[in-house]
Amino acid sequence: MKKVAVIGGGTMGNGIVHVFAMNGYEVHLIETKKEFAERALNTIDKNLSRMVNKEKISENDKAATLDRIQTFLDVNEGVSDVDLVVEAVPEVFDLKKKIFEAVDESAPDHAILASNTSSISITKLAAVTGRPERFIGMHFFNPVPVMKLVEVINGLETSEEVTKTIMEISKKLNKVPVPANDFPGFVSNRVLMPMINEAIFCVHEGVAEPEHVDEVMKLGMAHPMGPLRLADFIGLDVCLDILNVLYEGFKDPKYRPAPLLVKMVDAGKLGDKTDEGFFKYD
Repeated sequence: MKKVAVIGGGTMGNGIVHVFAMNGYEVHLIETKKEFAERALNTIDKNLSRMVNKEKISENDKAATLDRIQTFLDVNEGVSDVDLVVEAVPEVFDLKKKIFEAVDESAPDHAILASNTSSISITKLAAVTGRPERFIGMHFFNPVPVMKLVEVINGLETSEEVTKTIMEISKKLNKVPVPANDFPGFVSNRVLMPMINEAIFCVHEGVAEPEHVDEVMKLGMAHPMGPLRLADFIGLDVCLDILNVLYEGFKDPKYRPAPLLVKMVDAGKLGDKTDEGFFKYD
């Protein structure tokens, strides 16, 4: 496997492109507009420069990494000759469905299709393609160049061969792959999101201020980042989307999103990306 397409150059997508290209893969970065692709390349350039400054890589390594990246504005063209496709677009099923229908039509028969989804059913996504046995979840974590974990999610029909291949590829990216089966939220978000949601309920009910909730979790439970700071970092809109997937998937009221979370998303206070969430940012 030598050539990879990554669909989406946002926060997760540009990080995925970064780690594949840095580890010797030719990468097709697929975006919808030229300015979005350029923004993703600029982010990758800056992150690589930071690694050079920290003496983790050389200037030659940086140049070689950037040389391995090509940008495309057409999905069909971008996936036509690749071995692996990784989708990294927002958590909207209809959007992912449309993308994978196009990918399935144009990608080579041998290509593996992977989604970076953090909560949507891999089995449901695989079913929109004609190759569910070659479909898998490859859930990276933000920031991708730093975080070691890749959740490898098996759909109902994912073949053992494909799972083994993705586990091996993840290791070549200097990541630690951990397998899981296809249930709403998988492992990471099934455990994390109820904690974040409960922290929001604590603020909503007046139990404590956001900074005090986070301080308790950092000092008492040795969390490096408090749940509300983490929610801002992830994006409150993303947290709400994931909680809604959990709530619909399990039909269990324990996953009901906190009313305060819904209100903040409605107000456009989404965390880091809007400079204000539970905390304010410059």
